Amino acid sequence: MATGYKMPKDFLWGGAVAAHQLEGGWEAGGKGVSIADVMTAGRNGVPRKVTDGVKDGEVYPNHWGNDFYHRYPEDIKLFEEMGFKCFRTSIAWTRIFPNGDEAEPNEAGLKFYDDMFDDLLAHGIQPVITLSHFEIPYHLVKKYGGFSNRKMIDFFVHFAKTVFKRYKNKVKYWMTFNEINNQTAWSDPHPLLQNSGLELGKDDNWEQAMYQAAHYELVASALAVQAGHEINPDFQIGCMIAMCPIYPLTAKPQDIMMAERAMQKRYWFGDVHCRGEYPAWLPKYFDRKGFDMDITAADLATLKAGTVDYVGFSYYMSFVTKDQGDDPEYDFKEPDDFVENPYVEKSDWGWQIDPTGLRYAMNWMEDRWHLPQFIVENGFGAYDKKQADGSVHDDYRISYFRDHIKAMEEAVALDGVNLIGYTPWGCIDLVSASTGEMAKRYGFIYVDADDNGEGSFDRSKKDSFNWYKDVIASDGEKL
Repeated sequence: MATGYKMPKDFLWGGAVAAHQLEGGWEAGGKGVSIADVMTAGRNGVPRKVTDGVKDGEVYPNHWGNDFYHRYPEDIKLFEEMGFKCFRTSIAWTRIFPNGDEAEPNEAGLKFYDDMFDDLLAHGIQPVITLSHFEIPYHLVKKYGGFSNRKMIDFFVHFAKTVFKRYKNKVKYWMTFNEINNQTAWSDPHPLLQNSGLELGKDDNWEQAMYQAAHYELVASALAVQAGHEINPDFQIGCMIAMCPIYPLTAKPQDIMMAERAMQKRYWFGDVHCRGEYPAWLPKYFDRKGFDMDITAADLATLKAGTVDYVGFSYYMSFVTKDQGDDPEYDFKEPDDFVENPYVEKSDWGWQIDPTGLRYAMNWMEDRWHLPQFIVENGFGAYDKKQADGSVHDDYRISYFRDHIKAMEEAVALDGVNLIGYTPWGCIDLVSASTGEMAKRYGFIYVDADDNGEGSFDRSKKDSFNWYKDVIASDGEKL
């Protein structure tokens, strides 16, 4: 048995999910249609489609998720049995404001989260809540163009204030926009839709649209942070960054410079969230590209006044890039400029497995942003096989988590990184955001359902369940 470093007693061990990937009940309690509700099933190597509204004959896995909406009391008991100190999920925007632009919230949606948070707290588990986790109201996409429209700032802040006030005595830890920087892969329509609600045509300037939408989101985030602190000064409100460090392929100076620019382009969002200002290179880039950006002096003051309390981040993989030879400005473009890393293994979905990258990333963020950190996603999607006796032997998942938790603990114990907690992704099997599959399983808890929503949806424990229970009970010492 590997020995790790003991984490502090107040360390927040737990698990992470998102409302649209597990709740189901997509029309229950007056819920409106979100962007996740118009994304069809895909599979490994086959992208999900986005339909113009919900269409007959299409398969929409987020409509049922893993039925957490009806089964959460059972699941929370299992989380308590594992020893969870916290549970990260999101509030589905369309449960609170079905269209997103209403003046008054939907009471049935508010009550659902009241009841669920009460149940968590009764079992000693703190809710950790994301406000916008790839589930923007579809009405806001169709009527306003998503975050291409400045009006979206007011809609988001109204939503944030509503839930901050309602749950001010139930939720301490919040995050604003999930993986806001995933849209750096701006040529891919899915991150642009999921992050910002953008639907673009072939003649649109996709890159400029991404930067403009991200600016409006960052202003909305800063306003929400300010409002949250006024509502409850004890709130801890963080950003949420998809942290995938980008290495140079070699020590060739041009490779080093390309990797530096790649990190700048992927993580400038964190600079704004944490420092309250744009990094020096980015306005220069806008000018060189001829982008006509709507960024006002009032916006810049808002960003400075609304910096976050901590950095929430996901970590699944690292990337590698190199000098392209014909790019003197090092205009890194994701994902076209990624290359293979010969030193790491991959998952079945091609995700590079790099535990050391987690420690490196934590040190990089500590040196850059000087804020507490919270690992709110880390996990291993795999094909699990349920045995005849109901067991699932997922040693591969245990191995992944053991290596990553060890790297995390080294960053804390040896490098001095200030880490609040650790919530592995998909602590219970749920619908994959990228592919819509149930077959891409992450959980410590098996859910008997397939990609078409067929099955009993009964829950059972995988081998990793008891392993993680022991990790938590030992505060990370027993790996």
